[in-house]
Amino acid sequence: MSKDTILLVEDDVWIARLLDVYLSERGYRVVSVSRGQQALDYCRETPPDLIVLDIRLPDMTGYDVGIALRADPQTQNIPIVVLTAYSEKQDRMTALDVVQADYFLPKPFDIEEVHAIIRNQLSDNRRKGHYHPITNLPTGDLVNEQLRAMLSNEGWTLALIRINGFESFTQLYGVVVGENVLKFSALLLLDAVRTHDGADDFVGQMIVGAYFLIVSTPDRIERITRDLSQRFDKDIKLHYDYRDRIEGKFSPMSLSVAVLSSADGPFRDIRELTEVAESRLHTQRSQSRP
Repeated sequence: MSKDTILLVEDDVWIARLLDVYLSERGYRVVSVSRGQQALDYCRETPPDLIVLDIRLPDMTGYDVGIALRADPQTQNIPIVVLTAYSEKQDRMTALDVVQADYFLPKPFDIEEVHAIIRNQLSDNRRKGHYHPITNLPTGDLVNEQLRAMLSNEGWTLALIRINGFESFTQLYGVVVGENVLKFSALLLLDAVRTHDGADDFVGQMIVGAYFLIVSTPDRIERITRDLSQRFDKDIKLHYDYRDRIEGKFSPMSLSVAVLSSADGPFRDIRELTEVAESRLHTQRSQSRP
């Protein structure tokens, strides 16, 4: 299982170093940045499992960072722990109400308390089943909530995506290499959506299997999935052993994509929706290469 990634947004070099060393020694992967824009850029490229956010930053306030993260569908549910020298009631209310921070902790702080808060927030997120443990994409309840909301509206398009050959690949190369393929695929999805102006689109992952989904609009979904499939086919071979690639010992993994829209409905519930999508996915896969 991959380490939890904590994004530390702190411009005080000493505090950043202290937290980095302490949390790294306890098994976390810590990424440190000192500016708000750096934090936003990192989160949009590789969403972390949790963010420790200072309020006083050189380029913008931590409040602005938090508000921007909450406004982005891909980052809006990442736990945020605010760690700041500002400790007045109004500061706490802004952090908790406006930014919707999960915890507010004033400086000076007890580093063991910081660790306990981080551990509890990550554990709580897992219990709720909000994020996939490998890719950190929304999963479980978050996916179900998105699909239910989608069904109550018109003009949506859903793409269900499967990595063909993933199970065989994992058996051949091992679980860790398989996890790398899932991470690679998740980043491709996020980048394809972002490239085609899909800031309001939803990208998620099913709990079981190598299944992903995108909720977008009819005018974007074809461009997104075409770009995604082309980039996947181009780069997936790099995950195989070099000698196996040279000797042609494998049929590379590929993507199957099934697309449904509100025009295909009405659907009674999300179960019927996913059953129809999986049926189309199976048909599409049987017509493509194995």
